[in-house]
Amino acid sequence: MAMEAMRAVQILNPSGEVSMPRPERTRVMCVANQKGGVGKTTTTVNLAVALALHGNRVLVVDLDPQGNASTGLNVPHHTGVPDVYECLINSVPLEEVTQAVEGIPNLWCVPATIDLAGAEIELVSVVARESRLARAIDAYPGHFDYVFIDCPPSLGLLTVNALVAAQEVLIPIQCEYYALEGLNQLINNINLVRQHLNPRLAVSTILLTMYDRRTRLADAVEQDVRNHFGDKVLQAVIPRNVRVSEAPSYGQSVMTYDPGSRGATSYFEAAQEIAERGVKEPVSRNA
Repeated sequence: MAMEAMRAVQILNPSGEVSMPRPERTRVMCVANQKGGVGKTTTTVNLAVALALHGNRVLVVDLDPQGNASTGLNVPHHTGVPDVYECLINSVPLEEVTQAVEGIPNLWCVPATIDLAGAEIELVSVVARESRLARAIDAYPGHFDYVFIDCPPSLGLLTVNALVAAQEVLIPIQCEYYALEGLNQLINNINLVRQHLNPRLAVSTILLTMYDRRTRLADAVEQDVRNHFGDKVLQAVIPRNVRVSEAPSYGQSVMTYDPGSRGATSYFEAAQEIAERGVKEPVSRNA
């Protein structure tokens, strides 16, 4: 219990004394994997909260019509709430639809409502349809250290907008048999976007999620991923953890729901690793 309490204090950082390194320029990270249920939203929410609790200014852009990232941050996203759809379709400035996340200083969210479900079709006829989100982020008057874009589990126009807006792609990979299936298609799409729309885009980070140490399969998947992607794979691995699954139903991240849990500790370590890598390898983009 004492260990858990120590971990909780380290993660919640109530004194504000502990800080993670801040990048020289804004890091725009797209969290993508067209396979559903691999922990994209959970990863987005928990990394964002961990970085915000440790001195970084963070914006989460919820680009999934299901609005799960908005739910996890307890940000209103019912019909009628100004959301990211307004930016993409009606060119409303991003700051007008951005909400502060309650209880987490330095953290903001652009919510997604069900209106976003129609955006895929509506974007088809819009001028410069692939770069609508990039323009909205670039025009934002404030400064963020990190912008996390939570993508839908598909490779449609919403995900393309995220890839064009980002410099980095973070891919969560579930430690299960089908984990690597479909990954080639995602990498091919990223390469296409890099060639034709966004030459600065790169897969910078791979995060292993839902790791069950009791199975040989999880270990085999981990070895495969590490052999294939090398040092892009974070050392921190996210275990299967009940607390991580429970947190969204309370409108919280696991960092605030149960900061002493293994899930919270793992996401904290992943966030720390991402922050330290960003300082070692500065990203070339104007803030």
